[in-house]
Amino acid sequence: MRPKVILDAGPAVHQAAGLGRYATELATALWRGESPRTELTLFYNDHSGHRLPAALSDVPSSRLPMGQYRWRLSALASQVVHRPNLQRHLPPGDVYHATEHLLPRMARRTVLTVHDLIFRHLPETHTWRNRAFLAMAMPLFARRADAIIAVSEQTKRDVVTAYGVPEAKVEVIPEGIDQDLFQPVCTGCDLSRTLQQRHGDYLLMVGTLEPRKNHAAAARALAILNQRGRNLNLVVVGGSGWKFSPFHKLVEELNLGTRVHFAGRVPDAELPAYYTNARVLLQPSLYEGFGFPILEAMGCATPVVSSNRSSLPELAGDCALLVDPTEPAAIAHAVEQVLDQPRLRSEMIRGGRKRAATFTWAEAARRTVDIYLSLL
Repeated sequence: MRPKVILDAGPAVHQAAGLGRYATELATALWRGESPRTELTLFYNDHSGHRLPAALSDVPSSRLPMGQYRWRLSALASQVVHRPNLQRHLPPGDVYHATEHLLPRMARRTVLTVHDLIFRHLPETHTWRNRAFLAMAMPLFARRADAIIAVSEQTKRDVVTAYGVPEAKVEVIPEGIDQDLFQPVCTGCDLSRTLQQRHGDYLLMVGTLEPRKNHAAAARALAILNQRGRNLNLVVVGGSGWKFSPFHKLVEELNLGTRVHFAGRVPDAELPAYYTNARVLLQPSLYEGFGFPILEAMGCATPVVSSNRSSLPELAGDCALLVDPTEPAAIAHAVEQVLDQPRLRSEMIRGGRKRAATFTWAEAARRTVDIYLSLL
């Protein structure tokens, strides 16, 4: 049987960070590679004038014009009262796949993707409204879903422990990276030369600017390195999140005003150049359900120094240097190892490229369809 799947593409429409990438790339891989096994329709809550990415423009889709907060609260209310009252707004289908942490009550089979439970581990990094919503909603969503996709073993452990769902109900399906995009670029091309002129020798961080990404430890490590005569800069790629003003103050306190460069959001097509020209990618996050930058950097032949917490060790394997993210001196020491040991650097690059090549969206889509089929 070829199931009719309604996939929530809301994150692809309204978000630019990890959740948006997941929804966009998974939907694209399902549409292009799994159409013989599944009939896909996209659904999203239509607000703020946003539309589907161009890559998904040919996929059948359905929109619900409802404000963001009304949609979220309606989804939660439908679970509380056990009524599939939102289903009438959807096209007919066999399976509904919630690609973010928002699962309305449905009179059909449901799949929920859980990316992380950071609101439980690091509550101070979320707004109180979001914490309150997720604290009430996630236990219901996790228990009512017919199947759960966790993007890492860490996330699976968190879900099983927090909500008491059976382990068999949670399938780990890692996310992928764009294998054609995240490849080394020519260091003599125009963009590479521009980056070299603008940033010199630089360390790189990629991700939304928010406390759990731990930019503060990276800045302190940079200060240590430059005190030792390294002459390095830190390039920060990513859009502004929340609670980030203390970092700007720290940069000034450390006299790094000319050393920390904020690039803002960078078009996907330019990211490989940022990775390729960086001396090291830093991923000192306090917690991650997944970690795209690690794999993207590895694909672009850039060595990685990563936090040894949450899902990051399982992504990095033995192809990155893992450190305590609360110890700037440890981060600085790992960077020095990469810079000073050419053989180590070469081994990390070679192993990292092989590892990154195993994380594909085609495989994620194939295994996701297997879950759909198992529910029929």
